[in-house]
Amino acid sequence: MNLFQAHISISVTTYFSSLEIVSLNSTNDAIERICGVKNFFERQSELNEINKLISKKRNSISETERAEYGDFQTNRNLSDATCNLLKQQLISPKIIIEPTCGKGNFIISSLKTFKSITHIYGIEIYKPYIWETKFAVLDFFLNNTEYCIPKIKIIHYNIFDFDFNYIAKKHQNDEFLIIGNPPWVTNSKLSVLNSNNFPKKSNFKKHKGLDAITGKGNFDIAEYISLNIFEIFSNLKGTFSFLIKNSVAKNILKEQKRKHYKISNIKQFNIDAKKEFNVSVNASLFTCTLGNKSDFSLSEHDFYTSKHIRNYGWVNDKFVFDIKQYQNTKSYEGKFSYEWRQGIKHDLSKIMELERVNGHFINNKQEIVKIENELVFGLLKSSDLKGKKVNKTRKFTIITQKKIGQETKYIRTQYPKTYKYLLNNVVLFNNRKSSIYKGKPLFSIFGIGDYSFKPYKVAISGMYKTTTFSIVLPNNKKPIMLDDTCYLIGFDSLIEAEITQFLLNKEKTQAFIRSIAFTDAKRMITKELLMRIDLNEIINNTAYKELEIGIGAISEIDWINYRENLAQKTFNRNQQLDLFETMHYPQQKI
Repeated sequence: MNLFQAHISISVTTYFSSLEIVSLNSTNDAIERICGVKNFFERQSELNEINKLISKKRNSISETERAEYGDFQTNRNLSDATCNLLKQQLISPKIIIEPTCGKGNFIISSLKTFKSITHIYGIEIYKPYIWETKFAVLDFFLNNTEYCIPKIKIIHYNIFDFDFNYIAKKHQNDEFLIIGNPPWVTNSKLSVLNSNNFPKKSNFKKHKGLDAITGKGNFDIAEYISLNIFEIFSNLKGTFSFLIKNSVAKNILKEQKRKHYKISNIKQFNIDAKKEFNVSVNASLFTCTLGNKSDFSLSEHDFYTSKHIRNYGWVNDKFVFDIKQYQNTKSYEGKFSYEWRQGIKHDLSKIMELERVNGHFINNKQEIVKIENELVFGLLKSSDLKGKKVNKTRKFTIITQKKIGQETKYIRTQYPKTYKYLLNNVVLFNNRKSSIYKGKPLFSIFGIGDYSFKPYKVAISGMYKTTTFSIVLPNNKKPIMLDDTCYLIGFDSLIEAEITQFLLNKEKTQAFIRSIAFTDAKRMITKELLMRIDLNEIINNTAYKELEIGIGAISEIDWINYRENLAQKTFNRNQQLDLFETMHYPQQKI
């Protein structure tokens, strides 16, 4: 049977059939005596529905609703296993809090597992789930009369407006268990869905400048809820246990360095999210002890076997993926001698990326493109960076500028065919959503500078789970470009590129990179990570004989010159304006 879009078990249906309903208050009192739920029915109209033969048609939740409410409901087997895992840690909570309690599976599992519970608070915004939880609790006690009945409040409320301080103050001397599975969506995703189910806009992690209005201003709702829980409860006695994405666990640990919450014994138990929720994401049960001390690293385990995998987190002021491996290679932690750059960004692959078929350029709309060759360059993507040396490309791209912000009017007179082709697609250029193109010259691209036109490049993919560096050679006497999923350094001489590649691919260098690169991140390799490699320290641990064996055609003079040049090298930060630089240029008119 179903009521208020919630399933009612046979036990609950039978109970309501036998219940003598006199008034709202008397009915609620009777139910509270059975299962502990306060104000089971909030209004008379709800109680009246029970007296009807409830509609047998089950209302289902649309996919948009599922996304909006972050609705990846925890199955009972997983919630039971979670509570049993926590019980093995010898916790004995009196107060259970489940923010975003959904259908109440964690509440039921907690009731089954912990005999010390006196109060339960469940908060949920989606009203049908409120009823699912209430009916589930009632069903549990109808079938398990031997259990002690705690006081239970299932509260219909937006989690972002809920005041947890009241609960914290009321039970400040009791042991808490804050448990649950908060939404696995970001604030940006909810905005796309036109949802009201997200926190008021605020820079809650205190990002500065452009970080606050670009990607770093986007955050997971689960992260927001977790950090707000820590603000209120981390000084009290208890346990925190949330099912969250691994990226959220990592962000919580990063934020811990700034906030110094009293959370310790931090653990991450990796789950199979495909099996449990039918979603392709890395996720885990994140647990920690509240109220003791501040830890800054965590111990990672397998949820199903408890097998230890690694420890990760902060080592002094460095955030690392594998603490044990990092300790063996941390001498390579420093600052890279060159500046790593991202490749070309244009956000218009339909028009700007080409393939050569039967001597003709074809764009991604399968149109033949007749343009001059001068602005067409070979293009490599992350998937193309295979092997030690790369000198051929399967794709090409149109390069409209030599540096960010350069006027593009010259194309009209010098390369009229190219200009006509671009102009024919001007609507697509103008419709690019990223704010970086606003106020910039027509047909602008980013990730471009003097380094882009260097004949030799050392490059690495940011998207693939590999830490091997490749050398990119010219093709037809033209430098090959890379897209913005790649990172690169440009060189004028092949020997400089070869030495740099050799040093970066050395076994210890690779071990250091693996110790700080998070394999479950969407972009495993980042500029921030690459800039942490101390090339001078690698050189100090490299003998000329190693290069002779590894490279071959290198003289000792080449090696000496390389070392001297590197020692004297200083950054020329004016080579390229940052991707989000603040200069503005008047929009060109057609």
